[in-house]
Amino acid sequence: MSPTGPNQASLGRSLFHMTWPMIFGVLAQMTFQLVDSIFISRLGVEPLAALGFTVPVYQLAIGLQVGVGIATTALISRAVGAGDALRARRLGGLVVVAGGALMLLFCLLSWLLRRPLLGALGAEASLMPVIDSYWLPWLASAWAGAMAYFAYSVSRAHGDTRFPGLMMVVTSLINLILDPLFIFGFGWGLPGAALATIAAFGFGAVLAYQHLTRRRWLALDLQALPAIPALRQLAGISGPAMVGQLMPALAAMLATSLIARFGAAAVGAWALATRLEFFSIVVVLGLTMSLPPMIGRLLGLGDLKQARTLVRMAVRFVLLLQLAVAAVWFALSGVLPTLLTPDREVASILGTYMWLVPVSYGALGVCMLMVSVCNALALPMRALFISLVRLFICYLPALWLGAQVAGLYGIFAGALVGNLGAGAGSYLLYRRGMARVAAAHCAHAH
Repeated sequence: MSPTGPNQASLGRSLFHMTWPMIFGVLAQMTFQLVDSIFISRLGVEPLAALGFTVPVYQLAIGLQVGVGIATTALISRAVGAGDALRARRLGGLVVVAGGALMLLFCLLSWLLRRPLLGALGAEASLMPVIDSYWLPWLASAWAGAMAYFAYSVSRAHGDTRFPGLMMVVTSLINLILDPLFIFGFGWGLPGAALATIAAFGFGAVLAYQHLTRRRWLALDLQALPAIPALRQLAGISGPAMVGQLMPALAAMLATSLIARFGAAAVGAWALATRLEFFSIVVVLGLTMSLPPMIGRLLGLGDLKQARTLVRMAVRFVLLLQLAVAAVWFALSGVLPTLLTPDREVASILGTYMWLVPVSYGALGVCMLMVSVCNALALPMRALFISLVRLFICYLPALWLGAQVAGLYGIFAGALVGNLGAGAGSYLLYRRGMARVAAAHCAHAH
């Protein structure tokens, strides 16, 4: 599907058709992870704790694979837009081989260093046998998931989001079906959850690479591609993107430690609020996957005017949509908290959050979009800087200042102000970055 069209209507249709499959895919992944945790919780406290100790390592793995995926989209979509299909195919092969090797090295190091790593995370000695039984199959599932993700990234870079969106739904359903069978039916317990994920992701990866082969989007004749320059390009985009993916986890830890000063009820309400936020911005998450390949192809075509138009359309849509979402949460702020938790104090705190913070979700969505757009424009350091500004200049300082001025509710006001500042700042930084890209394009044209 070509993103280029004669008017805004055609761009809007292309953006819609590229985005909706990814929304369903993201929702399916979120649902399977939630249900997976529920099944494991039925095994007892120790298996659930063992699962908890995989979270920081899993965030590292996700950061690595998403960084490679961002670089994949940026480089391949640009080659497609420039009409160089052969280079796009070879870049696809390079991404799969290099990304697979990187993730395999990460998994091996995580296995070999698991004892000191788990000790640093605070795992008790009594948990080690349970964690050891789960760690190896879980790392294998992380590698299988990464290989499927790289294939989906290549597909998205060529403008096909329907197939990866469908496969994200299918693999999630397979996981949901196999989870109770492997965990309880076969009596495999906690390792059964990882084995179910291996089966689901392995199935998805096989179908995904068959799809790439049929569409002639993957070539493994890497000797014909100047590997070192291509790897430098890949690392130049994926490196900052990986760092950018890891920063939200660090910021979340710091924010939680600040919230914890106000008691367990505040932490519980904040945990529910973060899940509410994630579901609220699921459309934005879909756009962050669908918008970059369209921008990359327009950049390859040299059509910066259409690229600017596309970004403006996406920004307007996100602001209007998230304003509607905020209105819904405001209307439900007196009812929904009591449905989510029986604790009155937690419900009261969550209700206050719901009528205050969601107003800023539009600005948060704009900031997330600008990070993706800058990566697609081959401005990875600007994308990283936007992430830094959002979290460590706008968001966290505003939370801290709000806590000093007005306690817990000041934190919510700080989140509102921090998100609004991050949204405005990110758009300004994108505008300046696009001006640089346009100037470089004009210089090259002449």
